Amino acid sequence: VQLQASGGGLVQAGGSLRLSCATSGFTLDEYSYGWFRQAPGKEREGISCVSGIESRTYYGDSVKGRFTTSADNARKTIFLQMDNLKPEDTAIYYCAAAYGAYCLQTVDNIWGLNYWGQGTQVTVSS
Repeated sequence: VQLQASGGGLVQAGGSLRLSCATSGFTLDEYSYGWFRQAPGKEREGISCVSGIESRTYYGDSVKGRFTTSADNARKTIFLQMDNLKPEDTAIYYCAAAYGAYCLQTVDNIWGLNYWGQGTQVTVSS
């Protein structure tokens, strides 16, 4: 299972950015997948988790209404559209996945997602 996030960069507050995640070694339909982020000195924070079985996407409270996760199964790519960005969104962003198409809300703060690769840096200036 391999995931590689890209598309990060520097953006002004209020702006938008779209992250991409190239995946290989697994089928999106059989896995839950999503994003989390980590800022320096802070814990990991779950951003989103897509559950195929439930046909539902979970979002962290701090990004609800601003961030949207989607996927192109044919291209095996996951996306994170980030709108109305705030300085507190500055972090390294990781795409992640876990076998089994459920988002495990009681496991940890990233829904039990346990495969991820290198992240991509997002910096939001005020």
